[in-house]
Amino acid sequence: MAAREVLQVILSLGVALLLAACAAAYADTVNFTYSGANGPAMWGSLCPQYRLCSEGKRQSPINIVNADAEYNPKLIRLRRNYRACSNATLLDNHCNIALRYDEDVGYVVVEGKKYSLLQMHWHSPSEHTIDGERFPVELHLVHKSVDGNITVVAVLYQFGRADPLLIQLKDKMAELKKEVLAGDEQARVPVGVVKMRSLKQHTRKYYRYVGSLSTPPCTENVVWNVLGEARKMSRRQAAELQAPLKEAYRRNARPAQALNGRVVQVYDESRSQ
Repeated sequence: MAAREVLQVILSLGVALLLAACAAAYADTVNFTYSGANGPAMWGSLCPQYRLCSEGKRQSPINIVNADAEYNPKLIRLRRNYRACSNATLLDNHCNIALRYDEDVGYVVVEGKKYSLLQMHWHSPSEHTIDGERFPVELHLVHKSVDGNITVVAVLYQFGRADPLLIQLKDKMAELKKEVLAGDEQARVPVGVVKMRSLKQHTRKYYRYVGSLSTPPCTENVVWNVLGEARKMSRRQAAELQAPLKEAYRRNARPAQALNGRVVQVYDESRSQ
């Protein structure tokens, strides 16, 4: 066999192995569901990388009990500085719908550290509950610091007037659904300009605690900031967030996890005056 042919065989094998590896990794990210044999109670046993989902002691989400939340006068107003994005992508993550930012769109400051906004995604119904109350939708804004730490700002939604952010995404959401129905398993839709003003609206109250990612691999030491005032979106918008997803992922809320001695702190502007 000529050297050139040998090289082609090696390259072909390399590509085949790479594709196999990618396929395996892809399978690992979607083999969990929200009910049945691969539901939340079984996540920790699906693969070794998911073990924290069952063994971790600081897992998310949680039920926030107002009577037990400790007011911390040292907490300060949640400082969010987001700007309009001109390069975002709407995608079907299989377990949720996400908006990924492909440029620097701003940050949140938590305990003096700056965390850059990477992406946001939605859960229906809400994952966090307050005094046992579950909300129709919860938005997670995922941020990361330069040293690799993660903080999430969680926004709870009630039904009401249309949400300004989702109004901007309406046509793109329909396009994403169309691509998914056409058989695209990794559908992605370029969005273009997204105005972020509504996401940096002043918050008078929030809860903070240390938890985890709420989907596998359930990585811990995530700082959560759950806004205490529910916002509004229409029922139609909530349905549009579910529409591109497969049936098994349309209700994609992980059950509340045990506190295991953790303390939930609360910032309350009305008590700091």
